[in-house]
Amino acid sequence: MLLAASLLSACASSYPPAPVAASDAEYSYVIGPGDTVNIVVWRNPELSMSVPVRPDGKITTPLVEDLPALGKDSSTLARDIEKELEKFIREPVVTVVVTNFVGPYSEQIRVVGEATDPKILPYTQKMTLLDVMIAVGGMTEFADGNSATILRTGEGNKQYSVRIRDLVKRGDVSANVEMRPGDVLIIPQSWF
Repeated sequence: MLLAASLLSACASSYPPAPVAASDAEYSYVIGPGDTVNIVVWRNPELSMSVPVRPDGKITTPLVEDLPALGKDSSTLARDIEKELEKFIREPVVTVVVTNFVGPYSEQIRVVGEATDPKILPYTQKMTLLDVMIAVGGMTEFADGNSATILRTGEGNKQYSVRIRDLVKRGDVSANVEMRPGDVLIIPQSWF
């Protein structure tokens, strides 16, 4: 019995618990491949349209070809489009609105292991572990939710332990933590 208890404690996560608050007040969404941007050129409806951000991170619109959009916020992209349009239009005024959010790969949340539907999710500010678990449909019956970890790429791949089973199955809201851009949630399989 003592041997089993010591083996079980050795299998428990040796990572510190994830901090409850993780979001950055200065967070600003940046455009990534797969996003859709709605471009409005004031007084030029023929130049206004929605365009996808290509896998190479660029967009193409009438009069503006292969403009990099990856990693820019919507205001920066609007100013870049204005600079390009100045060659053809006097004092263009452009507004860019992101309408389909995917985000850059470096900011997406990845869920691997014993989630019902492991997937990649776009990061949104104030996203929590509970939000992620709802999006992936919970855990499989073989998951060891209280041995799950968050790999925080934004902190040099530091790992934190999280208690998904307590959160999802027992309703313990103290186990809910905020996610950060680029986090990887790893849900291991239970051995028992």
